[in-house]
Amino acid sequence: MSIKIENLSYIYDEGMPFETKAVDNVSFEIKKGEFVGLIGHTGSGKSTLIQTLNGLLKPSKGKIYIDGKNLSDKKTKKSEIRKNVGLVFQYPEYQLFEETVYKDIAYGPKNLNLSKDVIDERVKESMDQVGLDFELLRDLSPFELSGGQKRRVAIAGVLAMNPGVLILDEPTAGLDPMGRDEILEQIRNLNKEKEVTVILVSHSMEEVANLVDRLIVLDQGKKILDGRVREVFKEYDLLKAIGLGVPQVMELINALNQRGFNIPETVLNVKEAKDIILSHLRGDQND
Repeated sequence: MSIKIENLSYIYDEGMPFETKAVDNVSFEIKKGEFVGLIGHTGSGKSTLIQTLNGLLKPSKGKIYIDGKNLSDKKTKKSEIRKNVGLVFQYPEYQLFEETVYKDIAYGPKNLNLSKDVIDERVKESMDQVGLDFELLRDLSPFELSGGQKRRVAIAGVLAMNPGVLILDEPTAGLDPMGRDEILEQIRNLNKEKEVTVILVSHSMEEVANLVDRLIVLDQGKKILDGRVREVFKEYDLLKAIGLGVPQVMELINALNQRGFNIPETVLNVKEAKDIILSHLRGDQND
């Protein structure tokens, strides 16, 4: 599914003494199947923006189109939009509430009045998509599971609605490295294999550098950068100025270049850096 927003603004406590403009005249378009990262310092407007994309918050100004449907149009059913735009909040495992893993994941599809066979199919498929064993875990209480497993159950509950767009707010927050890597790999697979449009909100520059195709950067509610990942991270000084960084490997490359190396500043991950640095060292030795 595609997303288009035009001149979007959201104001908290509008008309009150402490009104705050959380999103300020933002416009962008996301095509079907894109994997987009949304980054910005705390208070930049990221969480507010994503909540307008499935109708949880009504914009103060501007328009939002989901697959061409205007969310502001009274004819557009918000229930249909929320079914198709899945939003996974930070620490979604805190929202688990059913007796079993199966019941928790099936809650959304059940409320769509689907048949039992279809619900079974959706629960199985969504558990498989996040790497959970259906037969082994279906009858367990979600509260018996590890933190990473709980997180995946919560994400599976959103996937069971078969959304065309999946929005994740800090999906790896609080997870150990293994749990983090598993979640990120599963999100990547959903995007590549199912062509689900994904918006990933993250504070980790390493996460977005290794996962997304495009970055949108917010600062004080405004969109200040929007482009391919390598191009955005070239804006090193600007990102630093607004309280963001760049992937640690880019910090290393900058430091090496200051010492006489000539390594491309577009290197984003450790493997690329390793190969290029070794190549430079071998070249130095052969000279």
